[in-house]
Amino acid sequence: MQRSFVMIQESIEKTIDVERILRSKVGGKARFAPRFLVNWLRRIVHEDEVNAFLGEHRDLEGTPWLEACVRYLDMKVTIEGIENLPRKDDGKRYIFVSNHPLGGQDGVCLGSIIGRHYEGRFRYLVNDLLMFLPGLRPVCVGINKTGRNGAEMAEAVETAFESDNHIIMFPAGLNSRMIDGRVHDIPWKKTFVSKSVQYQRDVVPIYFSGRNSNRFYRIAHWQERLGLKVNIAMLFLVDEMYRNRHKPFRVVIGKPIPWQTFDRSRTPMEWAARVEDEVYQQAGPGGLKAE
Repeated sequence: MQRSFVMIQESIEKTIDVERILRSKVGGKARFAPRFLVNWLRRIVHEDEVNAFLGEHRDLEGTPWLEACVRYLDMKVTIEGIENLPRKDDGKRYIFVSNHPLGGQDGVCLGSIIGRHYEGRFRYLVNDLLMFLPGLRPVCVGINKTGRNGAEMAEAVETAFESDNHIIMFPAGLNSRMIDGRVHDIPWKKTFVSKSVQYQRDVVPIYFSGRNSNRFYRIAHWQERLGLKVNIAMLFLVDEMYRNRHKPFRVVIGKPIPWQTFDRSRTPMEWAARVEDEVYQQAGPGGLKAE
């Protein structure tokens, strides 16, 4: 196994290159990053291990690539409510919304489920950093709210909603935090409600179980307390993914919510909060607690 790992590393060009990502984000300032910091980042994002996986699966993309990720992470997934997934031939387009407890594995797993059911006819709205993953890139629409290409990305989002592809969204925007002793999303944003009405797409609510380490939640807590604009906690998500290998997860798929539901009796923000509540109700009492 170790020999295979080394051979793969030597035979391919690095896909995930921390230094290259730094340059893409901060430009020439990247050269001032201390060497010890760059090396630490490489370890925390498991640069070698991730590149080895990408090398082994460089011929896959989209749903097959996502399914390979699920196998690699040895996710033991139980799906409830599979009958609530709309038929692939009903002629309708959907928005699938989910809580975001993990920040990586949950997205991979949901993509594999939706992709398999709809034969690859879906797109994620994701942080544009994930566009560095070749196998994921074909099914992603990158979002970088502070980037220079904001207008282009906004146009790409509209194009995705106008298409025949189903959309997977994590309305919180960030993965879950520890809130009052429970792993829970920050308040959901209203975008999925507005887009549901605008493009007449019914919404399918999904609950995903799981949690990250206490270390992660401490980092996220102090990041917020200190008012840091840089999402330091996000740097640890790959490491959290490796910590969560071989664990069981539960996916609960709810009944579709017709787009006409989102009328003027509530604001889009209020509707978003209501759908968020419905997702967590699907979990049952035990699913809401920090596991």
